[in-house]
Amino acid sequence: MSGPTDASGTTFLGAERYIGERVTEALGKLDPRRVGRAVEILLAASQVFVYGAGRSGIIGRAFAMRLVQAGLRAYVIGESVTPIVTRQDAVFILSGQGESFSSIQTANIVRREGAALIVVTSRPGSKLAHTASLLLPVEFGEDPDRLRFAPLGTLFESASLRLTDGLIAELIRARGETEESMRRRHAIMV
Repeated sequence: MSGPTDASGTTFLGAERYIGERVTEALGKLDPRRVGRAVEILLAASQVFVYGAGRSGIIGRAFAMRLVQAGLRAYVIGESVTPIVTRQDAVFILSGQGESFSSIQTANIVRREGAALIVVTSRPGSKLAHTASLLLPVEFGEDPDRLRFAPLGTLFESASLRLTDGLIAELIRARGETEESMRRRHAIMV
């Protein structure tokens, strides 16, 4: 069985290389002070709420799971057991374009309640970005290979996963967590 190929041998290898390089480049431009501030906000929050629509929401759910494993109280906005956001909390929204109605509506509610709002988006000029207490911009310029190797929001989603995993590393360092302490908080999945 053979699959589609490109000049580098296979589309898979070309995409893997392209996505890795572009994500590394974008995250390398992120101001470390902003990352440090995000960690401070998350550590100080009574509860952390995470939101994203579509594939960004999937990345958000993975982040919320890791927050719980790191010993923080975290919820995914939209779940039936999620409590109300208060002034002592932090909300973390992921949105590639920063223009989805649900993300902007969520941000407006968060701002009204007075909670800290961390926004990750690839569009720092977006409506959502303007609502942020702290903006973590993950920007990608256009190039001819993007459509072939990373259509739609692939670059943003890949970068968001690496960014949130990096935040978890900072959080577990700051909290003195170990893999063993995190494992004790790992949900039993059946």
